[in-house]
Parts: sequence; C-alpha cells; structure tokens
Amino acid sequence: MNLAQAPNQTSQTPETPAALLGRVRIVLCRTSHPGNIGAAARAMKAMGLTRLYLVQPLCAVDEVAAARAAGADDVLAAAPVCASLDEALAGCVEAVALSARLRDLGPVAVGVREAVGPLLQRSAEGDVALVFGNESSGLSNDELQRCQKAVTIPSNPDFSSLNLGAAVQVMAYELRMAAFGGLPPALATPATPFSSAPAALDEVERFYVHLERVLATTGFHDPARPRRLMPKLRRLFGRAALEKDEINILRGILDSIEKPTGPRWRGTGADIEPIEK
Repeated sequence: MNLAQAPNQTSQTPETPAALLGRVRIVLCRTSHPGNIGAAARAMKAMGLTRLYLVQPLCAVDEVAAARAAGADDVLAAAPVCASLDEALAGCVEAVALSARLRDLGPVAVGVREAVGPLLQRSAEGDVALVFGNESSGLSNDELQRCQKAVTIPSNPDFSSLNLGAAVQVMAYELRMAAFGGLPPALATPATPFSSAPAALDEVERFYVHLERVLATTGFHDPARPRRLMPKLRRLFGRAALEKDEINILRGILDSIEKPTGPRWRGTGADIEPIEK
C-alpha cells in the first residue's frame, strides 16, 4: 500500500508523501558531538525530513555542526532545544526508540521496516517521533519507556557500532521509501523519456529474417544445418522487449554488414573522430 493514500481522520483528502514526512520528528537525546547533530540534519534533509529536536545536548550547535550539515543549515536553525524528552514529544501520537540493546522493561521491539510503515500511518493523525540516544550510552531506561516501540538496526554482530548520523540516515531512508511506496518522487522537471514505442511483431519478424540472411551470408549460420541458433537468438531478443528505435538500429547494423561502405570513423573511446571523404 502506498502510505500517501493513508486517510487523515479529519479529512478525506489523501495525504501526500511530503505531508506524512513533514510530521516526523527526529529527536536526539544528550548528543555529545556537534558533528553528529550536523550529520543528522544532512541525512534528514536529503530524505525530505525537516523537524529536528535536540534534548539536553551536551555540545553547542556550532560551526562544526554547520560544516557537517553541508547545506542543511535551515534544519539546524529550526531545531528547538528541549529540557526533557517529554517536551520534545509533546503533541506526538507515537514515538519509536532506536536502541542498540533492547531491555526487558522497554517497549515492544520491532524490525526497522515493520516500524516505519505503521509510524507513517500514524503521522496521518498527528506528529510522530524517532528517538535516538547519546552516542556512547544510548537511551536511558526512562527515555526508552517514554516510547511505544523500539527498533534495533540489524548491523554486523561482530561490529555493531553505528554512528549516530548513519543511524539517522538509515531510518530517514526507510521512512522515505515507505512514504513513496518504494518509488522515487516525480522530478520537478521531467526527464526526456529515453525509450521509444514498442516494436510491432511484424517489425520484429522482418528483423529476424534480415538477421538470418546476414548470418548466412557471413558464414556464421548454415541454413542446411540450423541447429538451434535462430530459436536461441529469438529468445535473446524476446527478453529485450525490443523498441522501434532499437529495431531500426539493429537493422541499420545489418545493412552496414550487407553493404559495407568502408570505415566512417577512426579511433576508439573519447578519441574517435570522423574520417574526411
């Protein structure tokens, strides 16, 4: 299901992916390095998230944070500094904790992709939050219990250390994939289609006739002993779902073999150049 179609309880108008992502808060608790705050802001903006909340940061949001944000300065500038996690979560309808270690008294643990879909669905009802802990100690038990679910990113058990900015990037990416149903958003300026119309079956058949004639002329194919050459070539080109332009190119190549006019180009790669006649 495309989550952009999730109904809003107060409106029958389908939610856009941007609207759903716009209600996601990324909450960083007691972050100790400004570079990680900047990296988180960059990861968020690249995935269409803008709402960063800082809970009792142990560092200043300084030029180091701005440098690591790499252009996401607006996300940094808009980030409120909260005195408590309760303040950062005020007004949210659901919060999911990121924790490298799940605890007996904590919330229900779910998988990353199992978490982001329902979380975005809840964002149709109000703000939701992903809560990240301190780089060295993670979330406290009290902070963890403020959340309704917990997620652990499935990293290599032999080296499970994941940078805070990288963890935010993983979750922001998964949120974007869920919001857009796995499809990229439409470009503001649509790209020129590279494909042409599909080739008609009769055009494809004429190509096969042409191909077999050229292969027989060159000696590659013996019509008296055809073996399975043409059926295999048909299967090969059948998988390609040939387009009209591609048929024209292929038949042009066959024409050049049947009626060689001599080389028109010399050189290879970037050094190729036309030969003057």
